[in-house]
Amino acid sequence: MEKLVAELKKLVEFKKDIDTGDIVLIAAENPQMLAFAVITDIVRDPTRKDPWWHVSMRMLTVPLQSVTWTLRTEQMCGREIFTMGGDKRFMAPVRIMEGGKKKTASASPASNRGAAPGKKGPGLRVVK
Repeated sequence: MEKLVAELKKLVEFKKDIDTGDIVLIAAENPQMLAFAVITDIVRDPTRKDPWWHVSMRMLTVPLQSVTWTLRTEQMCGREIFTMGGDKRFMAPVRIMEGGKKKTASASPASNRGAAPGKKGPGLRVVK
């Protein structure tokens, strides 16, 4: 698993922190898999003294599956490999936008294609 995680860190740009709505990459040893999921909720586990979190996510598989894992910050942010049922797992939030900067619609050359001067490019509009 350590070798796989090292290769993933070369290929994928991971974020340092995690929040609701983030896409995470999950690697599992058994069953051997790589999967993406979207974080739907992160709630503190009040039954534990140390900071553990209930991390709810929607696995982006067919069919879609909802799961909740109880993890520490280091585990859900990709800072350490952890085990579940004796099998190694890795989870880390993925940076979707290049360089972490969001592109605006006007920054895209395609957004103004075919538009008259002073008008917005093609897209959806409200029809009453």
